[in-house]
Amino acid sequence: MKALLLREIKSFFGSPIGYLVIAIFLILNGLFLWVFDGEFNILNSGFADLSPFFKLAPWILIFLIPAVTMRSFSDEKKQGTIELLFTKPLSIWEIVNGKFFGALLLIIMALLPTYIYVWIISYFGNPPGNIDMGSTLGSYFGLLFLIGAYSAIGIFTSSLSDNQIIAFIIAVFICFIFYFGFDGIANMFAENSRIIATIGMDFHFRSMSRGVIDTRDVIYFISITVLFLSMTVFQLKRLRG
Repeated sequence: MKALLLREIKSFFGSPIGYLVIAIFLILNGLFLWVFDGEFNILNSGFADLSPFFKLAPWILIFLIPAVTMRSFSDEKKQGTIELLFTKPLSIWEIVNGKFFGALLLIIMALLPTYIYVWIISYFGNPPGNIDMGSTLGSYFGLLFLIGAYSAIGIFTSSLSDNQIIAFIIAVFICFIFYFGFDGIANMFAENSRIIATIGMDFHFRSMSRGVIDTRDVIYFISITVLFLSMTVFQLKRLRG
């Protein structure tokens, strides 16, 4: 699996894909948080916290991560190299995990430079250091789990078709439903709104953003990630025959 993971990382940075993903993520966040006027602008919010970033990041990642993962198995199927992949001394789970962790590490690399936002807000706050680090670290922790769930969904959809665009569109749709869809449905059903909302990622991500790491939130994200990785394994076993 390690060899496959390294191959994925090399393929990302052996082409413009890796650099583009990191650049687009940082540029979009930078523009919305520091330049454009609006609800995400930190300078206009009047508060020394990163809550606008953690509201914005899931929206950007919902398109960025499927763009990264759409080629994982779609490209292998289109080029006919997936049969060669099956002949390697790796189990299906190891192949899926190699692809998954390759995409996950790339997105984490894009996320790491955003820690400079924490330093800027802390340094220029009034007084300096006036930032809720518990909430900030909890939000980053939640974002890591969210990235994992998005990546698993993207890996799964890439196994469904040899067309990368189709894989991308399906991944965006599923990520949207899981993050925003259940919250919207919950608002339509007042009686069972909380039960429906707990199915969505937004509910658990906001819970982590308060700075309190609840095992129920961790288990939720791990379950979603494992579910879609398991579905990917099932799909690949069906393809292998």
